[in-house]
Amino acid sequence: MSHTYVLVGQPNSGKTTLYNWLTGSNYKTVNYPGSTIEYSMGSIDLKHGTNKSFVDTPGTYSLIPKSPDEIVTGKVLYDNEQTNKAHCILVIDGVHLERQMTLVFQMKQASIDFSIVVTMADLLKEQNTQIDFAALSKNIGVAVYVFNGQTSEGIDKLIAGLPLTVSEKPRKKISWTYLDFQRARIDAMEEVEKVTRKGNTNDIYGFTKKLDSWLLSKLGFVFFFGIMTLLFASLFWFSAPFSDLIEAGFSYVSTQIETAFPDSFLATFLSQGIVASFAAVLVFVPQILFLFLGLGFLESSGYLPRAAALIDHPLQKMGLGGRSFVPILSGFACAVPALMATRNISSKRDRFITSFIIPMMSCSARLPVYGLLLLFLFPDNAFLIGLVFAGLYFLSLFFGAVASLILSKFVKPSKDQFFMMELPLYRRPRIRIIIKQALSKTRSYITRAGPIIIFFAVLLWLGAQFPRVNSQAPELAESYIGQLGQVMEPVFKPMGVDWRVGVGLISAFAAREVFVSTMAVTFKVTADEEHQEKDLLQIMNQAKFADGTPIFTVGSVLGLIFFFMIALQCMTTVATQIRESGSAKFAWTQLIVLNLVAYVGAVVINQAYRLFFL
Repeated sequence: MSHTYVLVGQPNSGKTTLYNWLTGSNYKTVNYPGSTIEYSMGSIDLKHGTNKSFVDTPGTYSLIPKSPDEIVTGKVLYDNEQTNKAHCILVIDGVHLERQMTLVFQMKQASIDFSIVVTMADLLKEQNTQIDFAALSKNIGVAVYVFNGQTSEGIDKLIAGLPLTVSEKPRKKISWTYLDFQRARIDAMEEVEKVTRKGNTNDIYGFTKKLDSWLLSKLGFVFFFGIMTLLFASLFWFSAPFSDLIEAGFSYVSTQIETAFPDSFLATFLSQGIVASFAAVLVFVPQILFLFLGLGFLESSGYLPRAAALIDHPLQKMGLGGRSFVPILSGFACAVPALMATRNISSKRDRFITSFIIPMMSCSARLPVYGLLLLFLFPDNAFLIGLVFAGLYFLSLFFGAVASLILSKFVKPSKDQFFMMELPLYRRPRIRIIIKQALSKTRSYITRAGPIIIFFAVLLWLGAQFPRVNSQAPELAESYIGQLGQVMEPVFKPMGVDWRVGVGLISAFAAREVFVSTMAVTFKVTADEEHQEKDLLQIMNQAKFADGTPIFTVGSVLGLIFFFMIALQCMTTVATQIRESGSAKFAWTQLIVLNLVAYVGAVVINQAYRLFFL
């Protein structure tokens, strides 16, 4: 018979570290039924036996939930048939014992059967603080265990002491006022003081205080922008070789298929449709992985909560709060994990505004598009392109801030809104756990976003292959996708582009980076891959409308840059938004609004250029 136990605790309490020691690799991450919030379920590590299972709930500051994560934790404790009577393991950071003891009083008042695990015990020894946990256990009437997350010391005693029976006493939902929290904190201080004895105190906060005196000082923003710049630069430095390797591997597979079956439609479909679509999904996976690794390192080291606290005031000027920082930061790599990160924002208003502006952040899929268009504007001037490229990132932040300010005027903040975040001690990150969690999140991205990207990429490819004449693919202009582009040309013409560019814009709804390869096809670029970019630029310079006027001008290209900066073209993002917000109406409204603003802006830029410079 398997016994289930539920782990509960505040963020940064060491709960997930304990969970990883308990389960080893015997766990899986799933969505809570009826929710997009992830939580983990696993069985005990084999060396300890196999009759115990654990649920790692999202971090919660209170049993009175305010954020989606806290709501899911509450549902696990109260509503889930498998866990609403299970014994709970409340994980508390020993260094912040007094502050985190409020959860003890809440769980007792709620009649929840639980044990306490105190983490960070090694730090208590370092500061020569002795806590009589046996006396604490007797005073509060709850079993207390001590656990060292660095060495796993204490885990055997915890496993042996877990009860094998469940409480039949019904759990009560509680409702606390601010005054209740204050009383609980006072009671917690008294309980801890009774059992605490301090010797010649070693200041374990010394290193943290010294580092914070720099990182949270007036120079804090300098360090902040330096760290963030290093994070984003490293995404591309580290991921580029892996992305190139993935692209080369899929290109080789495609070539082999077409070489083996030169005149087969099925082979062409496999190579250019299926294989190329998989490549479109996987080529950016290294960037996603390194983003999760970087964020995991910053979080486990203790810096990420400080960055959120540091940026809280500037974000308030935009109508947001500190918790919006991490999702916005993630949006520069990919909107999909960024939208998932909004789950930790407790304010519905802030979560709404943040998720609305995230698609405006310059994600990695825009890079090939910006590269092509900037090469057209500034040929053979790599230094200037680099400066403008960096400027596009800050410009996307500026547009996001403007959108946030506008939305904040219509969506009023809740009266009880406040920003609270525990600032943990700086610790040495546990690389093994960071890698495991990053791989798990990356795998989740592939399984969720991948099928949608592949579907649309294959659909667009098929649209360019039909209707077939005598078993031959039609000219692009005669294909379904070409016909659609020509029908829509009157829409694209005010932007200063023709139907061929329009086809590229349509294809970008599958994946933005597809725009460059679609442009190469629509403008009949047939040179080898090494010189394809140069040939495409040459053809762009020579491309004309039927009346002989050039298609690509400074105005039309600037308009395209603006369009790609603002437009929401990624259907994966739309699908993720529907899941995360729980509202298809919100997601489709966002899609229409951002694309309409992008289109109008591109038209204004192009028409203004034609009016004043041509």
